[in-house]
Amino acid sequence: MYPILTVPDLDEAIRFYEDLGFRRTYRQVRPNPHAVVELEDIGIHLSAVPGIDPAASLGSVIITVPDAEALYRTFADGLRRTRGRIPSAGIPRLLRPRRKQGTTSGFSVVDVGGNWLRISRIGDTEDDGPERVTGLARVLEVAARQGDARGDHRVALDVLDRGLARHPEAPAADRVRAGLYRAELLARLGDHALARAALERAESLVGATEAAALAEDVAHAREVLAGAEPGAP
Repeated sequence: MYPILTVPDLDEAIRFYEDLGFRRTYRQVRPNPHAVVELEDIGIHLSAVPGIDPAASLGSVIITVPDAEALYRTFADGLRRTRGRIPSAGIPRLLRPRRKQGTTSGFSVVDVGGNWLRISRIGDTEDDGPERVTGLARVLEVAARQGDARGDHRVALDVLDRGLARHPEAPAADRVRAGLYRAELLARLGDHALARAALERAESLVGATEAAALAEDVAHAREVLAGAEPGAP
């Protein structure tokens, strides 16, 4: 199947998908602006509708691939190379792989038209995932469901704050991951000073025994905050 996604500006949409690593294979101006972008077996049609509001878009498509994490790395590397950062807040944005409550593992892309690409591994099921977690780790899954899968950052932040208050004795690694995601959510909401403070607090909880396991999470949070700062490229 080849979805047709509406975007307000065709050239801007083509550039975004090319930044991700797609290749434009077709473009027309009349009778209606339309293009096709492709990456291996993924083909997406783009239809320009001037004046549409990306924030109000209901466009959403599920894409299954052999290796979701490898595709995420392709997208992330492309955005770093062409834009100097990974946009994680606003429209467009790329959200890192994270297992979410009630879903398989995967990641999401929101394109310039506000359309959601929901990407997961072919054949992945909830039974294939890790054992069901509890406590603060479970809270983080619930928060990610709201913030990453639904784009409701304020609800996700509320879930996370209540969970942190409820589980003050959670393992250090869980508290760090929750704190880092809290910083990311604050950055998405535009609360940059609070986001920086949350990041510093989360980093202060990283002990020598957890440093290696949490290095990727910390690096991602730093990149998100840097990219969300006013004046970022």
